[in-house]
Amino acid sequence: MKLNKFIDHTLLKPTATKHDIANLCNEAITYDFFSVCLNSCYVKLAKQHLKNSSVKVCSVIGFPLGAMNTNAKVEEAKLALKDGGDEIDMVINLGLLKSKDYDDVLEDIKAVKNIMPNNILKVILETCYLVDNEIIKASEIAIQAGADFLKTSTGFGSGGATIHDVKLMQNVAKNKVGIKASGGIKDAETALEYINIGVNRLGTSSGVSIVTGKTSNSNY
Repeated sequence: MKLNKFIDHTLLKPTATKHDIANLCNEAITYDFFSVCLNSCYVKLAKQHLKNSSVKVCSVIGFPLGAMNTNAKVEEAKLALKDGGDEIDMVINLGLLKSKDYDDVLEDIKAVKNIMPNNILKVILETCYLVDNEIIKASEIAIQAGADFLKTSTGFGSGGATIHDVKLMQNVAKNKVGIKASGGIKDAETALEYINIGVNRLGTSSGVSIVTGKTSNSNY
């Protein structure tokens, strides 16, 4: 098993500098991670750093709240793809979900997927704010809207991935879409725990520590 190829090497802090992004990309090349995951303003910069590598660029959209207008999410996704993004991780509209406005949640996700039929779309459910039946419903809606992956968390909520929540998502996904666990995955033991139950991708800022057992030299 190549643990490194499960990892979306992540840097989403609001204080992240261009230098930090360069370090992130260099680490991703060194350890051959699947992708780097970053805010949309840095997609073009990351693409330049990674141009001679196989590492993909993943941009978050509507991050971290998911509460912006659907058109804003669509335009941000368009720009991220134009700048060279390979994958998009968008945040679901939690308020609409909790309002039981399921059609609006569906259309929010579908609007983004419609402009990127050939790119991977991961839908972030932010499971820490959802009860079990809401996780199940959100998973169903995301899949209906064309999501390629269900993702647990932004890492900015009150909690991250849990085995319980992942299993709920898997029961809905039935291997038809991928599962990305993110938030709180900081060591190889935890990473392997998720992989061993069938998770397809891991979102973590601790990729270097996970694959080497050593702390990254970067300052993020």
